Amino acid sequence: MTTESVRDEDPATPPAVVALGKVVAKLRADNERLERQASTTAVLERAKGVLMARSGCSAPAAYEELTRRAAAGSRTLTEECWIVLGEIHQRRPAVPAAREGQRPPGTTDVPGDGSVFAPAAHHTRHTGTDVPNPPSQPNPSKPPNPSNLPNPPGTITLGALSEALADVTDPHDLAWRLLDHLAAAPVQADAVMLYTRTGDNALELTGHAGVGATVAAQWRHVPPVAGVAALEVIRRGEPVWLEDAQHDIGHYHLIGEPSRWPTRAWLPVVTGGTVTAALGVLRTTDAPFEPAARELLQQVAPLCAGNLSMTGASRARPADRTAQRVQAVFDALPGAAVLLTPLRSAAGQVEDFRVDAAAPDSVDVAGRHGRQLVGARVLECYPTIAGSPVWNGYLETLRTGAVFETDSFPYQEVASGVRQHSTYKLRAAKLDDRLVITWACEDEAGRQRRLLADLQRVGNLGWADWNLAADTITWSPQVYDILDRDRSLGPMPLEELPSRLLPEDLPAFARELQELLGRGTPLDHPFRIRTAAGVRHLRMVAEAVPDADGTPVEVHGFVQDLTARRRAELALTESRQAVQAQRNVLEAERTVAARLQHALLPLPGQSLNLADLRVDVAYLPSHDDLNVGGDWYSALEMPDGSVLFAVGDVAGHGIDAVATMAQLRFTAKGMVFTGSSLTGALHRLNTLLLHAHDGHHSTATMVLGRYDPTRRCLAWAQAGHPPPLLVRQGKTEFLAPPEGMLLGATPQPHYGEAECRIEPGDHLLLYTDGLIERPREHLDEGFDRFAEAARRELGEADAGSLQPLLDRLLSGEQRDDVCLLDVHLPLEGGGRS
Repeated sequence: MTTESVRDEDPATPPAVVALGKVVAKLRADNERLERQASTTAVLERAKGVLMARSGCSAPAAYEELTRRAAAGSRTLTEECWIVLGEIHQRRPAVPAAREGQRPPGTTDVPGDGSVFAPAAHHTRHTGTDVPNPPSQPNPSKPPNPSNLPNPPGTITLGALSEALADVTDPHDLAWRLLDHLAAAPVQADAVMLYTRTGDNALELTGHAGVGATVAAQWRHVPPVAGVAALEVIRRGEPVWLEDAQHDIGHYHLIGEPSRWPTRAWLPVVTGGTVTAALGVLRTTDAPFEPAARELLQQVAPLCAGNLSMTGASRARPADRTAQRVQAVFDALPGAAVLLTPLRSAAGQVEDFRVDAAAPDSVDVAGRHGRQLVGARVLECYPTIAGSPVWNGYLETLRTGAVFETDSFPYQEVASGVRQHSTYKLRAAKLDDRLVITWACEDEAGRQRRLLADLQRVGNLGWADWNLAADTITWSPQVYDILDRDRSLGPMPLEELPSRLLPEDLPAFARELQELLGRGTPLDHPFRIRTAAGVRHLRMVAEAVPDADGTPVEVHGFVQDLTARRRAELALTESRQAVQAQRNVLEAERTVAARLQHALLPLPGQSLNLADLRVDVAYLPSHDDLNVGGDWYSALEMPDGSVLFAVGDVAGHGIDAVATMAQLRFTAKGMVFTGSSLTGALHRLNTLLLHAHDGHHSTATMVLGRYDPTRRCLAWAQAGHPPPLLVRQGKTEFLAPPEGMLLGATPQPHYGEAECRIEPGDHLLLYTDGLIERPREHLDEGFDRFAEAARRELGEADAGSLQPLLDRLLSGEQRDDVCLLDVHLPLEGGGRS
């Protein structure tokens, strides 16, 4: 790790990195300062304790004596303290072991170096065991190693205590170390309490040992009221000795039960000439304190002052009136809340925030609660928040006054080398030039409760428990909604539940319930109830918990609302029935249409020989089993020897399409038979579709041609239909279509006529659009595919079967009806068969 700081003036350095760099630098400086202060203060306090124990003088007198000796010998105060401690170690006997069972969990006593500069001093507590081979004379120029010196007589308790308090880490550690040593004679303490005065002259329990968590929680905060011994000690600056419980209970508010600690002592702790704390020693001994114990306790109390100052227990509280008023409000409110004061640089930029008030329920990831947070800085407590959306939200609220709120967001911090994961919801509001921050920490239990509530809400179910032995009932809130029961009525007894059922569902449910309560058979039964919103379909799943004799004593399970599912099932069943009925109608219609189509449009079993032509016909219905299309053809020889060809496609499917197809097929033949021209026939067919009297208007496409065998020429016209394809000598060509509009589209259509000579070996293909159209494909691609397939399959002049061509074009792709006519003029000499 580098010790080089991040420079603000470097434009390439992100602001978040700059803020973190400042925090690291400040924490490093504070750590070094505290280490120096801890070393100096510990040695000074121990030396003062030695002088106080030897001469009986007060703490100020001991300090003056040390200062005088240091000045007389031209030494520093620290050097003089080490000389005094060296004298003690030359005379001090071993310290008796502390009473077993009074040390906090996780701490052990092991022999070793007791110096505050030794690594072991920061991890273990010194037991005071004698170490052999001590030096005969201390070296004034070098601090002696206390663990290498013997213990003199006469300073057993105070000397060992001063050494034990040299490396305390927090007020609770201080309380436990005091109890460890004061438990021995002559004090015989059973509990120790340390109270610190707050800014509003109240008391806060900063350290305790032996009193138990319940008593500590009850007496954590003491308001400034009369009759509290610790408060009286701080106000008067004199010890209070409570040695008669019956008498003392009438004058003081005693902590805990009076019979638990019949005798108590409260002593003032002076810091800088002012009483800032009170030391309480509680005993189960029902006898007054001996003079030696009183004298010793009055000498012990000053030893706590430096340690409380070092561990931050006497951290300055908010002094301004705004913070005091906010703190008073916070003390009466539940939940987590803090008051943040911005700390600005010389340029006016916010560099950090200081906590000036904190609600009792406030806690951070490091476990600090309530007023322990007061005085802390945000970036010192949460360094990774620098530059985050939360930090930017603080700055924006401070600038604009707009309330800043977040959704649930995860936060990770490292405390004591352990990663701490938490999820928070946070809100920031502006108060003058400060911020009031409230937040809620979502712990795992809270998340599980919300997940369970969400599960019940989404699944529309709720759990219930009937305790038959204790006659108690517990429901989740969702059960009230499912059963449509007023919550003010409380949960419903199990025996009352059948009365809510519909009469037709009651017998079966009653039998199931009797089996559950009688034999303990699990219940899983649907039923219906009537509510203000209508009938609800419910399901109950329950099991019985038996006693030792097998008798059910508890029933627990869940109730689920299946109304929406049941309605969906009923709607689905109705839809299936409707679809099936419609399918039956369509199948019947298809059967009729198919029979009608077969009757009106018979397919030849072999090739047709018409004039000098051979005509092959193919008709393929669509793959849709429910619809019959309107594709049709006509090929017949006229009385004058010519041949009439027609291929058409009626829009739509079913009976109507077949009926329209029949009209066009027979009408077209009749018109041409009676002498109408091809274009004239198309005009009349268009009028027929436009003025149908059955109310059904339809449209159609059509190709109509007439072949003259003497000229070997085909005259043809079309109405919006794909052009015929000519296959000649291994080449393919679509005929250029004459003018022609869709039949039934307009009252004034225009139709033209064209001619095409037929040569021996030619194939002229007439077809419907089902042969070339594909979904999501351009029509030109279908024309090209058709031409290529016809060239390959019909390039041979004598080719006859259309099946290879259809297989190539329609393999797995047919979606519509297909009608195909192959008009073929055989080579010379290959006419009628």
